[in-house]
Amino acid sequence: MSLPRRLAYRCYRMMPGKLRTRMVRMFTPNFTVGAVVLLRDESSRLLMVRKPGERGWSLPGGLLNRHESPAAAARRELFEETGVEVSEVTSAQPNALLYPRAQQVDMVFTATVDSSVSLKPDRVEIEQAAWHDMSRLPEVTVATARLLAAFQSGPYADYLPDAPDSAQAIAALVKPAPKK
Repeated sequence: MSLPRRLAYRCYRMMPGKLRTRMVRMFTPNFTVGAVVLLRDESSRLLMVRKPGERGWSLPGGLLNRHESPAAAARRELFEETGVEVSEVTSAQPNALLYPRAQQVDMVFTATVDSSVSLKPDRVEIEQAAWHDMSRLPEVTVATARLLAAFQSGPYADYLPDAPDSAQAIAALVKPAPKK
């Protein structure tokens, strides 16, 4: 170990416990954790929601409450936003998507329901909830396009950009998918 590093460790160990804890917290990255649900019906249609003031459709989901498991948060958010209640969600593969610049992690879950289930969107948080055919998805938000691309899902499967932050790639992601 180099001399500067040894000196830094020695100084750190000499600090009072509370100060060491503060320093660790200050330099440790903090991430917000969310849960997102890819909910399909028997016809493989995808449930999407449209939030007030947002351009494009997104997937049901939201942030975890303190001490809440990601799966419980996924079920809760799905019910709060759409009125759809599921008893079980399955971890998608990959299970988590990391957005380092936004310091956010989305835990992704899947579930399937009967197509006759009624949608009762929360009119405060959700403007509209609807089923969409995977081959004809509407315009989606940037985050949703990235998520669908990561899961190679639907018409956005081929749009995974090499440089996800480039403006051109993002513009391609949010355009409606080409009809075949």
